[in-house]
Amino acid sequence: MGQLKIHMYKHTGEKPFKCNACDYYSIYKSCFESHMRSHTDEKRFKCNICDYCKKQFKCNVCHYCCNQKNQLKIHISKHTGEKPFKCNTCGYGCNRKNVLIIHMRKHTGEKPFKCNICEYCTTTKSNLKTHMRKHTGEKLFKCNICDYCSITKSELKIHIRKHTGEKPFKCNICDYSSNQLGCLKTHIHTHTGEKPFKCNICNYYSSRKSSLKRHMCHHTGKT
Repeated sequence: MGQLKIHMYKHTGEKPFKCNACDYYSIYKSCFESHMRSHTDEKRFKCNICDYCKKQFKCNVCHYCCNQKNQLKIHISKHTGEKPFKCNTCGYGCNRKNVLIIHMRKHTGEKPFKCNICEYCTTTKSNLKTHMRKHTGEKLFKCNICDYCSITKSELKIHIRKHTGEKPFKCNICDYSSNQLGCLKTHIHTHTGEKPFKCNICNYYSSRKSSLKRHMCHHTGKT
């Protein structure tokens, strides 16, 4: 009866075992349990006397090793460049099925993860988790130089560049450089003349999102 139930999932598309940390889900409990160990870093084959733990599957190119054959297969694709999962809309390719599923939501517009406080919705559970910190005020990522702390790791990374002076994003037309990719993209518009931000009420266009936001205040009456 159990095997028939699992078989029927293949027809219905149901995957009852869902990870509460990422978007992974499976029809098999054993696969789900193996996946969960990737989050907890649980060592299945561990010595109870010392810190030694055995990871069954080892990469023959680098020092990577893991407890799941499927994880090793995904890792190997990083060396080979293999991307077996392809988008049939734009040609995008990746080495994991769940990454392709998330990508496809860009085409379908599907945003299944919804905030229960505001109207925000998103394509991934991790994005929703990050968004919820805006409501809770939780800031997990702290600067080890000053008192700054942030909601996301990427925000902290950008902040750290203010201390180091690093500006990795460089314009290939002039000497401009920035510590943020978004700032570089906005700068490039000064060369191309592109104004991608458009008012949906009048004919106003802008190269900056912030300028459009200020412009919209004229229509809404908000300051």
